[in-house]
Amino acid sequence: MKRYKPLILSFAIIVIDQISKTWIVNHIEENTIGYSFFGGFLDIIHVTNNAVAFSMGQGLSLNIRAVLFILIPIIVLAYIAKIIVSNKRPVELSNFQVWILAGFLGGGAGNLFDRIFRHFEVVDFMSNRVYGLFGLERWPTWNFADATVVICGILMFISIIDEEIKTKKNKEIDHE
Repeated sequence: MKRYKPLILSFAIIVIDQISKTWIVNHIEENTIGYSFFGGFLDIIHVTNNAVAFSMGQGLSLNIRAVLFILIPIIVLAYIAKIIVSNKRPVELSNFQVWILAGFLGGGAGNLFDRIFRHFEVVDFMSNRVYGLFGLERWPTWNFADATVVICGILMFISIIDEEIKTKKNKEIDHE
């Protein structure tokens, strides 16, 4: 039962993501700003994206998008779920890293649900001003699932570096 506990996080992320997107769809007209905070630093806006990050793949045919944006993510997310609950993992993971994978699973599934049930239209609603960073006035609009995947990516990177540092220190101690 303990192996399935991280899936609670995955489920919670999916629920929060879908509730927030449903609220946006029901309360803010598409392509309009519903709310603006901190002098326009954060806008709550209703837009949809029929591609992936930064609108990559927007011009692809429906069949190609179905494979790249639905079929492959289903396979990847199923594999991540298998790793989370498996007794025999293909790589050694810390408990923290398993929870990070659960976050990836929830965020990935949140956007996948949109692609399947909203006809490839992922609802995005948070828009931040970035004051010219990377040549952009505003960062591409994002949602809760996107934020979760990015945060989990950063946490996984940090945890891998941390594990490497610990392993190196342990080897140095063993050689002394």
